[in-house]
Amino acid sequence: MPCELNIYTLMLSDHFRAEPFWWQKAPLAESSTSKTTRLPNNIDVMVVGSGYTGLHAALQTTRAGFSTLVVDAEALGNGCSSRNGGQVSTSLKGDYKELVRRYGPDQALAMFREGILAVDFLEQFIKEEGIDCDWRRSGHFSGAHNRTAYDSTARRLSNLPIELGLEWQMISAEDQHLEIGSNRYHGGVLYPQHASLQPALYHSALLNSVRSAGTKTVGHCKVERIEPLSSGFNVHTSLGTVRASKVAIATNGYTGPLNVWQRRRIIPIGSYMIATEPVTESVTHEISPRGRTMTDTRRLVFYYRMYEGRMIFGGRVALSETDPRVSAPRLHNAMSEIFPQLANTPIDFSWVGFVGFTFDNLPHIGEKDGIHYSMGYCGSGISLSSYLGSIMGKQIAGDQSQRSAFMDLNFPTRPYYFGNPWFLKPSILYYRLRDRFNF
Repeated sequence: MPCELNIYTLMLSDHFRAEPFWWQKAPLAESSTSKTTRLPNNIDVMVVGSGYTGLHAALQTTRAGFSTLVVDAEALGNGCSSRNGGQVSTSLKGDYKELVRRYGPDQALAMFREGILAVDFLEQFIKEEGIDCDWRRSGHFSGAHNRTAYDSTARRLSNLPIELGLEWQMISAEDQHLEIGSNRYHGGVLYPQHASLQPALYHSALLNSVRSAGTKTVGHCKVERIEPLSSGFNVHTSLGTVRASKVAIATNGYTGPLNVWQRRRIIPIGSYMIATEPVTESVTHEISPRGRTMTDTRRLVFYYRMYEGRMIFGGRVALSETDPRVSAPRLHNAMSEIFPQLANTPIDFSWVGFVGFTFDNLPHIGEKDGIHYSMGYCGSGISLSSYLGSIMGKQIAGDQSQRSAFMDLNFPTRPYYFGNPWFLKPSILYYRLRDRFNF
């Protein structure tokens, strides 16, 4: 490991920082919590987790007249809500034909429609709340890493029902330079409905809305145990015990031992990111002529976009590495393969976050043993976590008028899985070989 750091030190700029680039414009709301911070003795609703899911749920319960407390084991927003790539997707990870087989055509269609609806919901919410987070319908280009991937993508999209309303356009290899400045791909597909934003700015403004509504928020308050009572719960935290009538867990990729049932169903996967030094306007335009968000069809996906003249590049280049100085050169190598014009561009920022995957590649929202939850967005969490978090909040407040196609589904786990994804290493090796040798 030290050898790797020495070899790639030149990739890091003189002002390199091992933290999310997004925090430059939107620092975390608080860096510490005083030991004298007093929690309420009683609360109507207690939300564990201060990301998009938890804050949207809290906004709904507070505006419905329920006293609400949001707590987080770290600083508010320290998780993936301020660490993601800012790419807002309409699609689900699940295959449509497989969903039809498992749930029937009506529910499969409803699930895919909900992905589109979630983006519309987020856009409307940002407009109504007056949130300045660089929101735009940028469109998204997904490059085909080989000809087979191009053909299979076209075939899969052609088989989707028209009534789904998903917009897409195949881009040939001859025309791909209109979308991306790379020769790495064999054409690809454009999704014009996809969007982008600055994730930390969005989280910061959402937090302000929640606080303005009257929600109490406390960071560095770790929930250690949830004790069920005949009516409600005693929630034991590092800052004291709170009696809560209702509890919601919104921890997604940071779900720990607090709730064993949920932990056995969420797979935390590290997602690593870098932000380069700014490049010239001409290089920016060459790489991303139309300002799209971008990714590719490899099984071990890389995702990237130009933002304020910087390349924001992310991917799963490690299993459990937590030192951004180690993951940074790996990402730089992958970036340089796709964009050789960035091979000599140093890295200004490097960071890591954890996304929550599920065994069925679907998000889940529901209630178990009286505790509400929404989680498992499988890497497409900005819009889905906002939308489903809002629905969860309405459900907690007693508003049953809006339901989700992902409510009360069977939430699968696997034998011998207790939160440590021991199976990822062989899986990633297998997928890496498939990507490399195109099989």
